[in-house]
Amino acid sequence: MSVVIIGGHERMVRQYEEICENHGCTAKVFVKERSGFKKNLGMPDLMILLTNTVSHKMVKSAVNEAKRNKIKIARSHSSSAAALTNVLQSNGALPLTSQS
Repeated sequence: MSVVIIGGHERMVRQYEEICENHGCTAKVFVKERSGFKKNLGMPDLMILLTNTVSHKMVKSAVNEAKRNKIKIARSHSSSAAALTNVLQSNGALPLTSQS
């Protein structure tokens, strides 16, 4: 599953990516809106909005792109690792088991 995460904390970008990786997902993380934001979203299976740490303008832009491209949206008010894990699991991404 491919995932786009919008919002969150800059210091946690790598952690967000690792959580997605551990759930078998590829992730793009956008904590700030930059030029070419819409162009770089791509066509993910799921768009996750971490609404507490993102501007209203960026949310509106992302939601418009998601609607236009029929992308599923999940929202979480929290930007924590646990909140991201819950969103992924509630949308069908199960943790990968480590094979030792």
